[in-house]
Amino acid sequence: MAAWGEWLAGVRGVLLDISGVLYDGGEDGGSPIPGSVEAVARLKRSRLKVRFCTNESQKSRGNLVGLLRRLGFDISEGEVTAPAPAASLILKERGLRPHLLVHDGVRSEFDQNDMSNPNCVVIADAGEAFSYQNMNKAFQVLMELENPVLISLGKGRYYKETSGLMLDVGAYTKALEYACGIEAEVVGKPSPEYFRSALKEMAVEAHEAVMIGDDIVGDVGGAQRCGMRALQVRTGKFRPSDERHPEVKADGYVDNLAQAVDLLLQHADK
Repeated sequence: MAAWGEWLAGVRGVLLDISGVLYDGGEDGGSPIPGSVEAVARLKRSRLKVRFCTNESQKSRGNLVGLLRRLGFDISEGEVTAPAPAASLILKERGLRPHLLVHDGVRSEFDQNDMSNPNCVVIADAGEAFSYQNMNKAFQVLMELENPVLISLGKGRYYKETSGLMLDVGAYTKALEYACGIEAEVVGKPSPEYFRSALKEMAVEAHEAVMIGDDIVGDVGGAQRCGMRALQVRTGKFRPSDERHPEVKADGYVDNLAQAVDLLLQHADK
C-alpha cells in the first residue's frame, strides 16, 4: 500500500504499548502474542529508538519487566514509562498524601510517599480490591476534602487477558467522578503529559514518533493529540468496530506487532 511510505517516512522513534501488543496477561503470567518477541528484537537491532509505554497498574515496573523478560522479551526497567512511578513523583512534588485504591502488586511504588492524613485519592486497576467497601472509603476521603484531588493511573475501559476481556480502572474512576462531582487527573495514557514524558526520554520530537497500541482511544487517540502518528494492532483489546470509531481513526491498522515492525523497517527513517 503506497500510503504506508508517506505515513511512516521520517519516523525515528517507536512507542510500544505492552498489554495486548507484546503479550496477553493472565493468572499464569500470560503469554506472548505470536511474533512479538522477535518483532521487539528486530526493532532494537534497527536504528529506531524504542520506548515501552504502559498503563499497567497491577504490577510494579520491576515486576512487569521481570515477567516480560521471562516471556523472552529484551527489555529493561529503564526503557519503560509507567504511571505508578510517575504518580509517586507528582505526589511528592505537590505535597500530596494519598489514600491508595490500588492493587497490592503496585503498592511498593508508593513506599516513599507519606500516607498519613490523606489529602487525595490515587486509584488504579485494583482488581478484586474494587469492593463496595473500598470504593466507598475512597468516596468518603474525597468528600471530606475541601479541594478533593482524584488521581487515576490511566482511564482505560477494559483490557485483554488470556481468559477474556477485563473491566479496567476507567469505569471505577468514572463512578468516583460522578459521585463526588469532580474530574480525575489522569497519569498515564491518554494524558498528553504521559506521552511527552516518553518522547523526552527518547529524545525525539512528536512528529518523528509513532505509537503502536491496541487501544483506539488511549493509545491511538492520545498519541495523535500529541502530534504523533499511531498504528492500531488487531490484537489485545482490538474490536472490529474500532476501525469505525466516530472520533478516532488510526493512521493505519495492522494485524499484529510483527506486521507493524515489517512496515516500519521498510519505510521509517527514510
